[in-house]
Amino acid sequence: MNRPPTTVAALAALAGVLALGACAPASADDPGRVPVVVSSYPLQYVVDRVGAGRVDVTNLTPPSADPHGLELTVRDTAAIADAALVVHLPGGFQPAADAGLVDVPAERLLDVTTAAALRDEDPHFWLDPLRLADVADAVVERLAALDPADAAAYRADGAALVADLADLDARYAAGLAPCAGATLVTSHQAFGYLAERYGLHQVGIVGVDPEVEPSPARLREVTAVVDAHGVRTLFFERAAGPGVTQWLAERAGVTTGVIDPVESHGEGDPDYLEAMETNLDALVAGLACG
Repeated sequence: MNRPPTTVAALAALAGVLALGACAPASADDPGRVPVVVSSYPLQYVVDRVGAGRVDVTNLTPPSADPHGLELTVRDTAAIADAALVVHLPGGFQPAADAGLVDVPAERLLDVTTAAALRDEDPHFWLDPLRLADVADAVVERLAALDPADAAAYRADGAALVADLADLDARYAAGLAPCAGATLVTSHQAFGYLAERYGLHQVGIVGVDPEVEPSPARLREVTAVVDAHGVRTLFFERAAGPGVTQWLAERAGVTTGVIDPVESHGEGDPDYLEAMETNLDALVAGLACG
């Protein structure tokens, strides 16, 4: 049956629209790349590695900023609206991001909670390299689905990242094996997943929120732990400075060390793998392994 010319033209136009819809949305800054928004540096590291050269990543947390205190800007809101994919860890780590992403449809949002096997109130899953590897696998699958033409490249780059993380895990396991059962005292309770993976017992001077000041009773409790377990080093975070950790160490007669929760990243800072290697060196020295 012959169709009227107008009907044929309409069907052709519809086919063109459908074909465009099957392609990955393009970045406004670089039409050749897929626009992706992430809420913090560890997620940016994964997306950058998996999508190397094929994604345009916007991190809602500015360079070197505290991710806990994130406040979204108008530019952030626009980036979220334009993103083909938003990769986020909900649950209170970044309340402003939780609120700003509540209306993002499920097909454009990757909540990494399940892939990271998040538990309790501790969000710092990336300090366990194998949990971060599981998140990398989830990112690979979502980007491959969004951009099927480059699916093989996403999977190859994802496999390279997972291999690097497995190697990092092996180095941690070997380096910390002599420390099994040691007490790891940190300025705030961000290293639970790391401690669990490598057989350490974490004691935080404060809890998950680093802005909370420890009570006198808590300081007495930590001092008692230091005495009872022969702890030699109290670890404070690079970005926060020694603060109360130094004060407590002086009174307990022990030293301090620096450890990085790798929550943020500024220009010239070591990347995730480099920061984790430095952490391993600090732990081996401070825990007197072997």
